[in-house]
Amino acid sequence: MAIDETAKVFIVDDDPDVRRSLCWLFESLQVPVAAYDSAYAFLADLEPDQAGCLVLDLRMPGMDGLALLEELRARHAFLPVIMVTGYGTVPTATRAMRCGAVDFIEKPVNHQDLLDRARQALELDRHHRKLFGPSQRTAALLETLTEREREVLDLMVQGSSNKQIARALNVGVRTIETHRANLMRKLEADSLAALVRMTLSWRHPRY
Repeated sequence: MAIDETAKVFIVDDDPDVRRSLCWLFESLQVPVAAYDSAYAFLADLEPDQAGCLVLDLRMPGMDGLALLEELRARHAFLPVIMVTGYGTVPTATRAMRCGAVDFIEKPVNHQDLLDRARQALELDRHHRKLFGPSQRTAALLETLTEREREVLDLMVQGSSNKQIARALNVGVRTIETHRANLMRKLEADSLAALVRMTLSWRHPRY
C-alpha cells in the first residue's frame, strides 16, 4: 500500500484485541498507524491538518463514533472516516454518512477488505489535499459562483440543512437543491466534507 509518507491510519476502538489486530495489519505493510482506546484520547492527540484516514468503531463508552464524527466536523478536521461496527443498521449507516463517514463496514472485519477501503480513503485524502490546497485556485473557483450560490455555500458550511437554508433565504427546497448541485459542480467538490474543507482552506489557510 503506497501512501504519502506524511499520512497515517488512525484506529479508534475500545477493544484492545481489535486495536492490536488492526495495528499489526497496517504495520505489516509499513503503513504508519496509531491506535486509541477512546475518542477523547484520539482528539487530544490529533493535529489540525493531519493527513491520513480514520478507522472508527461505532459503539464506544463515553463519546461514541457518531459523536466523534460530529466533533471532527465542528473542528474542521476532514480525515476520511471508515466506520466499523458489529451492529450495523441502515439508519445508522445513513447517519454516519451524513456526518462525514466515507465508508461503513461491519465486524468481523475482513482484513483485505479493510486494506482496500483504507487505500481508497487515503487516496481520497491525498486528492482533496492536492485539489484544495492552493488558495489561489480555490479563490478562482469561488469567483465562478453567483451571489445566491455564495449565500447557499455559506449556510452549507455552517452546517445548515437544505430546509434550513430554504427557510433562511425564503425560497423552496428544490431551488436550494439546484443551487447546491450547481455550486458543487463549479467548485469540483465530490462531497460536503470536501466542499467545507475547500472553503475553510481559502478563508483560513491553516486548515
